[in-house]
Amino acid sequence: MRLPWELPSLFTQFEPYVFWLQTKRNLLGSTSVPDERAVLQRFVNVNLHLQNCQVEFRLMAKKTPVTRKKKTLEPQQERSRESLQKLLRAAIEVLGQHGVEGTTIPRIADHAGLTPGSVYRRFQDKEALLETAILGLLERQDVVLRSTTPQMAREIPLRVFTDQIINSIVVNYRAKAPLLKAIRQFVRGRGRTSFYRKASRLEIQTSEQLINLFLTHQDRMRHPDPKMAVAVGLMMVTSTAFELIVAHHDLSAWKHILPVDNDQVLKAELGRAFLSYLGVEELSGEAGKMEAEQMTAAKRWRERNPQNV
Repeated sequence: MRLPWELPSLFTQFEPYVFWLQTKRNLLGSTSVPDERAVLQRFVNVNLHLQNCQVEFRLMAKKTPVTRKKKTLEPQQERSRESLQKLLRAAIEVLGQHGVEGTTIPRIADHAGLTPGSVYRRFQDKEALLETAILGLLERQDVVLRSTTPQMAREIPLRVFTDQIINSIVVNYRAKAPLLKAIRQFVRGRGRTSFYRKASRLEIQTSEQLINLFLTHQDRMRHPDPKMAVAVGLMMVTSTAFELIVAHHDLSAWKHILPVDNDQVLKAELGRAFLSYLGVEELSGEAGKMEAEQMTAAKRWRERNPQNV
């Protein structure tokens, strides 16, 4: 099972994209190019999921009719929501630090600054708490991905778009390897449950959204079935990155033939393999020059901002 949280947010580096918009505006003098400030504002909040585990968790509860509450209850309800948010964040953080076996209710409660009794009043056991926390992550990622429209993806050159996706995957895998490994273990251990089915639906949803964003560039794909090619290509990228970064503790014996400790080489090779499989060729003329300039701008930005890469 390929987990949807293995496809991190698309634009952790939005500054190079703004640079590219400015370049395109200058070269083409087009009034149809979107205003870079408006685009930046659209992207500035997209990196709110696994990279810092600062997400807004939402319970998977049935909708209930809205009823008017007494004003005296509102502060108490607000504190209750804040307490739940704190608890769910603590659950994810403890899971990443201690793994599935080391994650316990007392440890989560202590991390959240709560008592174990207050946790048990909300959740029957550790499994119920982790299910809610993980589904919250998946729901948030789905919302983040939906904020990127096909029109926005189309405005970004395909090679630049691919570079941003793969860079985000590698960076987030490296930063959150223990958490991703623990989440995968937990989800696989909950097979044939409603939680597993919900997680699977979100996985498919997220994957289809990402595939559709890539398909805005299908005119450049020479593969006979672009949709299938993008799906398989993304599977190859995420599987390879997960295997080299997350799954194994020691790959030193493979260093002479695989980029196990050089993420820049790994990202470059993954991008080259993905685009080659899609049958994407280099652009010529002014379009090719513009795409190359944006790729260079992205690399320079990462060199200036190593904390983001």
